[in-house]
Order: sequence, then C-alpha cells, then structure tokens
Amino acid sequence: MPTQQRVDPAARRPRLAVEIVPIVVVVGLVATVLAAMFSGATAPPPEGLTDAGPIVRWTLPLVRVLHDVSASLTLGALLFGGMIVPAAKGKSRLDDPRVAHAFRVATAAGFVWALAGVVGVVFGFADAAGLGLSDPAFLSSLMSSAWSIETFRVGLISAAAGFVVASGSSLARSRWAAVALGALALFGILVLGLAGHAGGSADHETAVNALGAHLLSAGVWVGGLLALIVLRPTFGTSLGVVVRRYSTLALWCWVTLGISGVMAATTRLGTWQDLTTSYGVLILVKVAAFLLLGLAGWWHRHSTIAALSSKAQTGIRNRPFVRLAIGETLLMGLTFGVATALARSAPPVPEITPNPSIALALTGFPAPPAPTALTWLTAWRVEWLFLATGLLAIGLYLYGVVRLRRRGDAWPVSRTINWVIGWLLFLWVTNGVLSIYGRVAFSWHMTLHMTEAMVIPIFLVLGAPITLALRAIPARTDGTIGWREIVLRVVHSKLFLVVGNPIFAGGFFFFSLIAFYWTGLFEIALRTHTGHLLMTAHFVLVGYMFAWVLIGIDPGPKRWRPALRLIVLFATIGFHAFFGVSIISGTTVLAPGFFETISLPWVPDPLADQRNGGAVAWAIGELPALVLALVVAAQWYKSDSKEADRSDRRADRDGDAELTAYNERLANLAAHDTQAKR
Repeated sequence: MPTQQRVDPAARRPRLAVEIVPIVVVVGLVATVLAAMFSGATAPPPEGLTDAGPIVRWTLPLVRVLHDVSASLTLGALLFGGMIVPAAKGKSRLDDPRVAHAFRVATAAGFVWALAGVVGVVFGFADAAGLGLSDPAFLSSLMSSAWSIETFRVGLISAAAGFVVASGSSLARSRWAAVALGALALFGILVLGLAGHAGGSADHETAVNALGAHLLSAGVWVGGLLALIVLRPTFGTSLGVVVRRYSTLALWCWVTLGISGVMAATTRLGTWQDLTTSYGVLILVKVAAFLLLGLAGWWHRHSTIAALSSKAQTGIRNRPFVRLAIGETLLMGLTFGVATALARSAPPVPEITPNPSIALALTGFPAPPAPTALTWLTAWRVEWLFLATGLLAIGLYLYGVVRLRRRGDAWPVSRTINWVIGWLLFLWVTNGVLSIYGRVAFSWHMTLHMTEAMVIPIFLVLGAPITLALRAIPARTDGTIGWREIVLRVVHSKLFLVVGNPIFAGGFFFFSLIAFYWTGLFEIALRTHTGHLLMTAHFVLVGYMFAWVLIGIDPGPKRWRPALRLIVLFATIGFHAFFGVSIISGTTVLAPGFFETISLPWVPDPLADQRNGGAVAWAIGELPALVLALVVAAQWYKSDSKEADRSDRRADRDGDAELTAYNERLANLAAHDTQAKR
C-alpha cells in the first residue's frame, strides 16, 4: 500500500494568494446581487422614464465591485512595497524581490481598475441617459456628453489614474516610486468621492466629506489586507513586523471608517424608524460587518500578532493568523457588495431639497441673517473635514512633544503655544463666523482670506513642525520608507529648493491672488465644496511658504541674509497693497454670476461690499507684514548677538589672536608705506 505524502502547508501559500482576490470579488458580487434584490436597487425605473435595460442595470453594480476591489488592491500593494515590507537581506534597493512582487500585483490590479472604471462610465452613462448599448444614438451621446457630466468626468479621471499607476508599476523598481504611485492611486480613489452617491444631498458638504474619508480609509484598509495575504509568501521571517505595521494602520482606518460612516448615515436617515426600511437594514448589515471586523482586528493585536513574533514564521503555526485574515477579507468583500447596492438605492431622506432658496442652491447652505456684534462669537457651522484636520494637527504635535520629553529631550514651550494658537485660529475661521459669511459676502470672504493666508501661517511656522517631526519620528533602518524619510525627502528636494526661494515664494504669493480673483476660480470656490476646500488649502499653504522663507526655523534651503529677506517682504507687501487698491477702485463686481444672483438683503450693493473687501485686504495685510518684519529683525539681532558671543569666546580661548593678527597686518602695511616714502 503506497504511503501518502504529506503536503507542506507552505506549498499552499502561493496558490492561496492567487485565489483570494477572485474569491473576495465573488463574495462581493453575490452580496451585491442579494442586497440589490432586497432594496430594489436594480428595479426598472418608474413608468414614464426611459430604461437602458436589465443588462445595464445589473452589470453596473457588479462592475463597481470589481473596480473597488482592484483599486484597493493596487493601493495596498504599493503601500506595502514602499512603506511596510522590510528589505530582503542581501538585496540592493533596486533588486528587492519583495518590492518587485508588489509592483507586479499593482500592475495587474491597476489595469483591472482602469478597465472596470471605463466600463463603469459607459454603463453608468447608458443608465443615466436611458439608452441601451445597442441604441444607434448611444455612442454619439456618450462621446459628446460624458465629459461634461461631473459623475462620469470623475470616473474617467479615476480610471486614467489607475492606468497611469499600472503602467508606472510595470516599469518601476524603487520604493520611492512605489510611494509616488501609491499617492497617485490614493488620489484616483479619493476623487470618486466628489461625484458619489452623496453629491446632491441636502447636507452636501458633510456628505461629500464623509464619503471621501470613507473611500480613503476603506481603500487603505481593504487594500492593505488583500496585499498582506497576496504578498505573504515573500515575507519570510518579516511577517510579524509587517503585520504589526499594518495593524496600526488598520486601526486608524477602522476609526476613520466608523466616524465617516456615522456622518454619512445622518445625511441619509431622518429618524430611527428609517432603520426599518430596506435602506436602513442594509446599513445595519454594514454596521454589523464593521463591528465584526473591529473584533477581528482586536483579536489580531492581542493574540495572533504576538504568536507571529514568538514563533516560526512558516508552516502550521501561522494558520490561526491566516484563517482570521482570510475571514476578514471575505467579510470585507461582503461589505463592498452591500455598499455598492446602497449606492444604487434611494435613501429615506431625499437627496435633493425641493424648491431650494437661491443661497441654498448656490452654496449648499441657507442664507445667514444680517451679522451683528455678537455674531463673531455665536455664529458656528461645523465643517467636519477642517475640524478633524485641526484637531489631528494639534494632537500629533502634542504627541511628538510628549515623546521628546519622555526620552529627556527639551522642546521650547513657545513653539508649542504658537502651533496650538495657529490651529485654534484655523478652527475658528473655518467653522465660525468668517466661514459662514465669507461664503456669501465679498468683504467677509476677504477677511477670511487674509486671516488664512497672512495670520495663521505665522503661528504655524514659529511652531517648527518639521524640526519636531524629524526629532520625534524614529528613522527606518530596514529599507522601508517611513514618515521621517518622506519629510527629509521633501525638505531636501529640488522642488523645495525652488519654492523655498524668497523671490519665488513672494511672487507666487502675489500672482496667485491675481490668478484667483480675476479668473473663474473665485466663483468655483464660492459655488462648489471642492473649490472651497482647495481654496482654503491654497491660501494656508502659500501663506505658510511665504512666512517660512522669511522667519522659518525649520531645516530647508539655505536662508537668505535678513536684509535681503526684508527687501523681499516690503516688495511683496507693496504688491499686496496694489492688489487691495485695485479692488477698491474696481468698477465691476468679481464673480458676478454669484454675488449678483444671491442678492442678500443686508448686502444691497455688491460693488460697495467688494470695495470694503479691498480695504480689508489693504488694512489687514499691513499688520502681519509688520509682525513678520519685527520677527526678521529680532532673528537678525539674535544672530548677530550669537556671532558676537562666539567671537568673544574664541578671543578668550586664543588671546584674541584674530585681532592681534589684524593689528600686526596693519602695522606691517604702515611700515611698508613708511619705507616706500623714504
């Protein structure tokens, strides 16, 4: 009787790694079908509306599942290849099989992402237009109209990002390339939030912010877990390190996913009774899956990760970890399917407000009442993305300070105070009166602009965040790229050398004002949430760079002498005054399609209000300029004082040898002149 040969469990790994992705896709597809049947997401449209047919209705959500899984895997593979998986011993940075395998996975998944994205746009357009794919008018309508519709334009941008990432991954070899391509993949996923299910909701900004955070956290979490299983055969004894790093990242994603999910649900459910609707039941299914995934993550952190660190990294001893990880991925596939069906389902709360006011239609918010003196303190409207950004910036900074002090290193209290004040001021202007009234009146908008671009950056720059990050974040020694390495790369990059030039920073600060206000960008920022976010980020970043080249204490390109920096400051402020005068003397309303349409009763003359805004730009710009000049002068004096102290100490050590040599040189010159006269 022949003896049975026992199969080494390790021999099963490569096959399992290949099979897990299609299994997750199949689970997602089945979940989509069941959830869509339950909610009626793929039911024919009401009578009187055109229908693209059942093939389009059913294929569209199924393609979206394939799209989401492949996009997440692309991001996860690049994330692992660049920042998580340690280098293989004895391999150079351009000859690491682990990174090469990650690039191969990203290449395959990226091309699937791009193809699914294009197919999704085609089928989505057919569904929206009510045209079958075989309709003679379909192709011409698609080519002429798809790009002009935001939903499909965003879908094409995402698909293009997937194609570029896949193409780049097929050629790239270094970890820095993986990080750069991963950032592009993240953009390709995040951009979908601009035109997702939440795009037309009554609480537009909350819905879009929640969807963006949801896509970001889900893409990193799911893609990371898929990449962990697919790439696991190459990890060897590094599996414990890889799992610990991923576990920390997954915890952040789990928290972000939970908060954004609650925010999204509040925009779609009006009362607790709405949970009994088909839409509400599917949300409860997602909540249950979310809690189970959190429980699995907790079990990983308290059981399987410790086992991986204490036992051999191959064979049967890793089975508990592998089984739990596979169970998580299947549960994530189910969640993807349910989420896809939800995106095709009508929520209990209508997404479009019937008969909106002019202000609500233009900005997404009702018109605020006429401002009073108390309005500066009582007017608040939470902008969740800015609130989270500010609190996270303060929390991470304080964590870094605590970390330094625990190891016995000092950190100036003044820097911490400046950083906290800067972000508290940011939270006030983005969630308080200036944000509310700056969306509807030019004078208030200019006050918001000046505060974001010229006041807040001064405090942030004096906080020295780059110095703190470089001291608090440990360096990576295993070939991977961490946050400290990214900060160093940016600080010493050629791009930073250019933007850190005072002339460039000052010129960009001024000309960006001209480009923003005298083009259509201003009106886009007033009308759209995306434009408002980009405007705020631009103002703060440009102001930060301008303040940094003048008074920055963080490492970077070589500083100009204080006298030259003062010249750049006064020249820029002169141009800024010219900008304010130009607005004051203007005879036409900027962004007329917005300000002349919104017609607020407490702003009877938009042109007069615009001239008031020009005066604000001129007046507010002078005080920060004075502060910057004083800080530059103080740094100049401090630098000269330090140099004088160093000279005095050197003179004490060597008996003032430099002065003695100088006097001897003068004496020799005098003796030489005396001899020449004789």
